[in-house]
Amino acid sequence: MMLAVSAWCDSGYKLWLNYKHEENPSLKSQYAFYLSNVEICLNKFKKEITEELERAAAKITETEVIYSKKPSGKMSENGIIYVLDKELRFLGKEGYKIHSSIHNGSRVLFIRSSSDEGLLYATYELIRHMQCNESLDKIDITESPRHTIRLLNHWDNLTGEIERGYAGTTLWNWTKLPQIEERYVDYARANASIGINGIVLNNVNADPRILRRDYLIKIAALANVLRRYNIKIYLSVNFASPMKPSVTPEKWKKWGGIGELDTADPMDKGVTKWWTDKTAEIYALIPDFGGYLVKANSEGMPGPQDYGRSHADGANMLARALKPFNGILMWRTFVYNTDTDPDRAKRPYKEFVELDGKFDDNVILQVKNGPLDFQPLEPVQPIFGAMPHTNIMAELQITQEYLGHSTYLVYLLPMWRHFFNFDTYCRGEGSSVAKFSTGEIYPSKISAIAGVANTGNDENWCGHHFAQANWFAFGRLAWNPDCDDNAITEQWIKMTWNCGAQTLTTIKDIMMPTWESFVKSQTPYALGITCSAKDHFAPDFSKRANKSWKVTSKAIGNERSSHGSGYVSQYFKPNCTMFDNIETCPVEMLLFFHLVDWNYKMKSGKTLREEFFEGLRSNIELSRCNIALWQSLKEQIDERRFDEVSAKLEKQLEASQEYYDNGNRFFSEIADIYPGDE
Repeated sequence: MMLAVSAWCDSGYKLWLNYKHEENPSLKSQYAFYLSNVEICLNKFKKEITEELERAAAKITETEVIYSKKPSGKMSENGIIYVLDKELRFLGKEGYKIHSSIHNGSRVLFIRSSSDEGLLYATYELIRHMQCNESLDKIDITESPRHTIRLLNHWDNLTGEIERGYAGTTLWNWTKLPQIEERYVDYARANASIGINGIVLNNVNADPRILRRDYLIKIAALANVLRRYNIKIYLSVNFASPMKPSVTPEKWKKWGGIGELDTADPMDKGVTKWWTDKTAEIYALIPDFGGYLVKANSEGMPGPQDYGRSHADGANMLARALKPFNGILMWRTFVYNTDTDPDRAKRPYKEFVELDGKFDDNVILQVKNGPLDFQPLEPVQPIFGAMPHTNIMAELQITQEYLGHSTYLVYLLPMWRHFFNFDTYCRGEGSSVAKFSTGEIYPSKISAIAGVANTGNDENWCGHHFAQANWFAFGRLAWNPDCDDNAITEQWIKMTWNCGAQTLTTIKDIMMPTWESFVKSQTPYALGITCSAKDHFAPDFSKRANKSWKVTSKAIGNERSSHGSGYVSQYFKPNCTMFDNIETCPVEMLLFFHLVDWNYKMKSGKTLREEFFEGLRSNIELSRCNIALWQSLKEQIDERRFDEVSAKLEKQLEASQEYYDNGNRFFSEIADIYPGDE
């Protein structure tokens, strides 16, 4: 048996939809029994539901699905009944209920929803239970998504490259589209299985040519595929799109537009008409088009401030073009104009909070989880909770821009849990980010969340087999941010690796400490950016010192307390007070908020210097440990994935050693470089 497992090769292409036969005879028989008599009511996803059940049955039970020919609800044998039940409207359009009961003397598994969409999601829930070796006889599940819109943001360029992508080139074959590839269908299946219901196709640094009709026809073909799995398409748009092309239309961020205007002023009637007409053109081709995402007046991208207008002026103009079609406008708050404030962390809040209540109701501000830029660890962006009259959504990053690219195994669920659990105090104690994000604190017209995708055209989709776990975990948290971490992790392991209990435990032991270890090594105590500006991967402590953070032979950190930049004042009072005091500031955030003496006594009894240097080694030690743990699974994992993960872990150890050497050398010589006499 072990030799057979060792010889079996798996590319990772199937992700967590990696159906394998059930080895428990009792469960295998049970699953086959239910699948031997299935009645699916008429619904728009019936074909997709049928195909997925058949894929699962062929592998898990090694049987065929048999469909009942009896009238609806009149089954006399064991089986599965799909029912559209209007009494479940309280669960929303995508909610569902799965329960097993005795019906007309037979054990029947009912899948109920008030909508077609709910039946699709319930199917993946049912299959997930089978993949995780769970009995269906007493199943009783009621589910509804906490976020209405659950998006992946692709930073894919029309040229094929992916900005901050580490898994090959773009999924979208613009040369061959509108010809459809099977990979698009598999991509849609994977997303539907975790509840993703929207994708932004292209980079927020948007090439305006995406709005040309030739591209829109290609996009419409993609929409036809994704629609089959309840996924809408959204587009990142360039604010200057109505303008004439520049003299360098192929040059990065020097494109100009695709129109004939000399301005993109949102108050110009010609500009308004251009967007109205273009939006109508899109909806004529893609009736369920979701809307636009905009990065404006940030990192060289054009925006309304170019014309003396506000973010609200620009967002509302675009939102009004979308309004007749029920489209939404997502406007990013990732801005850091140096004129706004000397402290970069304060800039998004200062630009946007004063505009609360000035955005139209189909505008939603898309806010990065932290005030800087997707750092391995940073505090929660204080905009969350600070704009009660404005729709707000979180932007998380699944791709590992600052977290080791696809070289490192870093499981991001613990990082996102840290984010969702943070209490903003915007409506008193208990006002967590999770509750705010899902509309439980300030009822909002739109509840949404976005994750910057980590996919590419690599055969395993993500460049690292374990990076798939971050895609999976994001989808599960987008559906329900209070979903149990252990359940999510174990589901992914079971569904992806098809392993026994001991192997599951070992894989989980490998995954769970990786984020904390990475933080200690590369962003200790939320210090700030320590990597190269060029690739956001290589160590560059010397270039970042006294630019991204302060350091001398006497102290290290950032003074964002009331005695420094005053950034703490952007938080509600309990958090402001907590962060402001070095004694009450959470230790993991210490260097983000305070410039701390190297000899400061930590709660461990050690000095900051001692703990800091110990932490720098953390990734080396964990990498060695994980290599040993992974090697112990050699006879339990298929050969190809075992070897590919082994190679990645070795590269991670090498990169961790380089990072440590760079940091250790820099900080050991700090007295000579920055003697601390200022």
